[in-house]
Amino acid sequence: MFNKALGLIFLVSMLVLSGCESENNTGNTEAEAGDTNPAALASRETSVDISIALKPAQMDWVGQKIFQNECAGQFQCLVHWNDGEAFPSLGIGHFIWYPEGVNERFVESFPALVEYMKQRQVNIPGWLRELEPFDAPWPDKSSFEAVDDSVRVAELREFLAGTQGIQAEFIFRRAKSSLVEIVESLPEDRKAQVSADLKALSRTPGGTYALMDYVNFKGEGLSPSERYDGVGWGLRQVLLAMEPDPNVVTLARFREAAAQVLTTRANNADNPIEKTRWLKGWLKRLETYKQPDDVVSSAEKTGIN
Repeated sequence: MFNKALGLIFLVSMLVLSGCESENNTGNTEAEAGDTNPAALASRETSVDISIALKPAQMDWVGQKIFQNECAGQFQCLVHWNDGEAFPSLGIGHFIWYPEGVNERFVESFPALVEYMKQRQVNIPGWLRELEPFDAPWPDKSSFEAVDDSVRVAELREFLAGTQGIQAEFIFRRAKSSLVEIVESLPEDRKAQVSADLKALSRTPGGTYALMDYVNFKGEGLSPSERYDGVGWGLRQVLLAMEPDPNVVTLARFREAAAQVLTTRANNADNPIEKTRWLKGWLKRLETYKQPDDVVSSAEKTGIN
């Protein structure tokens, strides 16, 4: 139940951050708890001074990119069960939803998404809102495939297709809430460089997209259960793997470090599918971590990389 508990604490943190804001911003996920007291969060954000922000059009662009990454933009893929996994993946971010009795190393995120939607007063299908306990209703992939064309699954896909904006907002807030905690978890001698890299990334739409997508894709890197041979693969590990180089833009260094981290994960995995099938797709996904052609950020205008 450890990872389910982490998912619940992650949800509490998300709700604290969302509050009553009126903004129109609309593989595996991992999250671990931090202090969710609003005053403590404000203090940490002030001391570390890292934030991310997107205009509504940029948020739409990021949501579309994540949907393309996870589902190739395909409607059917909004409710999907990957080969080699013990759980279905849902929505534009392929949020994990564990069936009853399944509790793997990855922190599930679909229940947190649904709770976030409830808090944002989204109209949720009645059967989904009332499901108790809130476990995936299919015990395994074969059971899911037997009802893949059912009315209930079709309704779920329609619901997820119609709420892509709120899903992108959920991913955005998760990434935003993780930055301070990641920096505070670092050794003192690495905090300054990582903070500088995060600030550079957060000043551009492409860098913000990379942070959002990677946290949704492979997590924050803070959960102790998300390790192979003691080595993690989340955003924290990528930031630590970034080599300082004034001649290479920050986003390119992020891509290179992420490729290194994901290759290490695949090499350390017990399941060979990660190296033989998944790694190629992961590395291809990293190639999308670039600035959008039609967006000029304030950082680019001032020469910040």
